[in-house]
Amino acid sequence: MLSSMQDVPLTVTRILQHGMTIHGKSTITTWTGEPEPQRRTFAEAGARATQLANALRDELGVREDDRVATLMWNNAEHVEAYFAIPSMGAILHTLNLRLPVEQLIWIVNHANDRVVIANGSLLPLLAPLLPHLPTVEHVVVAGPGDRSVLDGAAARVHEYEELIAGRPTTYDWPELDERRAAAMCYTSGTTGDPKGVVYSHRSIYLHSMQVNMTESMGLTDKDTTLVVVPQFHVNAWGLPHATFMTGINMLMPDRFLQPAPLAEMIEREKPSHAAAVPTIWQGLLAEVTANPRDISCMANVTIGGSACPPSLMEAYDRLGVKLCHAWGMTETSPLGTMAHPPAGLTPEEEWPYRITQGRFPAGVEARLIGPAGEVLPWDGESAGELEVRGNWIAASYYGGSDGEPLVPEDKFSADGWLKTGDVGVIRPDGYLTLTDRAKDVIKSGGEWISSVELENALMAHPDVAEAAVVAVPDEKWGERPLATVVLKDGATADYEMLRSFLGESIAKWQLPERWTIVPAVPKTSVGKFDKKVIRRQYAEGELDVTQLG
Repeated sequence: MLSSMQDVPLTVTRILQHGMTIHGKSTITTWTGEPEPQRRTFAEAGARATQLANALRDELGVREDDRVATLMWNNAEHVEAYFAIPSMGAILHTLNLRLPVEQLIWIVNHANDRVVIANGSLLPLLAPLLPHLPTVEHVVVAGPGDRSVLDGAAARVHEYEELIAGRPTTYDWPELDERRAAAMCYTSGTTGDPKGVVYSHRSIYLHSMQVNMTESMGLTDKDTTLVVVPQFHVNAWGLPHATFMTGINMLMPDRFLQPAPLAEMIEREKPSHAAAVPTIWQGLLAEVTANPRDISCMANVTIGGSACPPSLMEAYDRLGVKLCHAWGMTETSPLGTMAHPPAGLTPEEEWPYRITQGRFPAGVEARLIGPAGEVLPWDGESAGELEVRGNWIAASYYGGSDGEPLVPEDKFSADGWLKTGDVGVIRPDGYLTLTDRAKDVIKSGGEWISSVELENALMAHPDVAEAAVVAVPDEKWGERPLATVVLKDGATADYEMLRSFLGESIAKWQLPERWTIVPAVPKTSVGKFDKKVIRRQYAEGELDVTQLG
């Protein structure tokens, strides 16, 4: 027996139409570095998105399933592209501007992008790529920047504002199958070539609903969210779509991502929420410590991408800002968990929950797999590799122009679960604690050492700005930890002092013997510690390593 309910497709188009009408007065504020930021209502942005769709179809010949790439910062024009491209039946492909040049070339060619919409300030990055991008027929330029670097390009160059000017603000949006592709994003390619994840209209719609639930970010049209997490990184954690669904105001930093302008925009625009990786919040903390500003308006911050040191949470607590851990990845759209403590607890009782990765929401199923392939219990002690499945979780990767999906055995189980590569434990009440990446666990003498636990403990030292720990070969134990430390300006701590400090909370056999001080920890294109670089530097003798007795 079937239901008597209507079958209305869940599409990005419906999110666009809802946001520009029901929440038409909500605003997108883009920081410009000028005395006044750019302000645009959802109604205005929606009308401009409609004009962009008309221009892409009528002037550039974009049709359903064509890939339209963006090489853009977080700004109103990028939001317009977010909605125009999928709503007309084409596919939005966000390009990670921090990837190496050779990876960007590979990704654009693999995706067969026909159009690139780029911010003018990023043309020096795009111009050298174009001779190697035979499928790109058009470049659309938005915002200030030197256009002369595109002289001689084979692709036709268009001005964003001129392209959409005078276009109709209505569009006969196609009634799309909700399972059709809406957007794609490639993984950062830390091992092998990047892999394309293709999001459906349905997955984006359902993910947006989950982002808006109180057990997730739980924002309303009374809130303003500072969207620091890049729009080229997993759809800015779903915020552009979620905001149009509930009318949340957006504050977009554009290219002004340094700590000082972030502190200024927080103080001036007073966002109630923000989202970014830990390195952003570490930099902001250093800025407001050196140059005090009132950032207490930002009562809630979603922090993910890598583990947040508990010491960073404590520092922001003292500023009246609560950091909430989230976990996810490109393949999970990315929302996988959020660390809201259970109800009825004191602040002291909440703390053990806050430092976990959080609880799984409805729509995400999880299991832990042991070394022999066995499913482990949720007892808070049994550690295994996390596997997940759900409505906004990838079942394969984009296979290229032949259309065949890629389902590598090291990424997907035989019964269809995503292998995350994260190792951790799950409490009986569904709270996840990740102890490491499977590739980063230190296997020492038959026992496992968590690099994340060592890093968090080190970063609690007042003299330590950052710390990354990796496994290095050891003749006796197989592997031992190498501690890579960035000291704060004026710090006086030495290796013996840091090791002694670690010994206050870490078992003696886990303490690193090998230490090195570096000016900065290498990071990936999305701000995570790039441990493969540290391991390579150690193997090639590039680090000045001290070995303690």
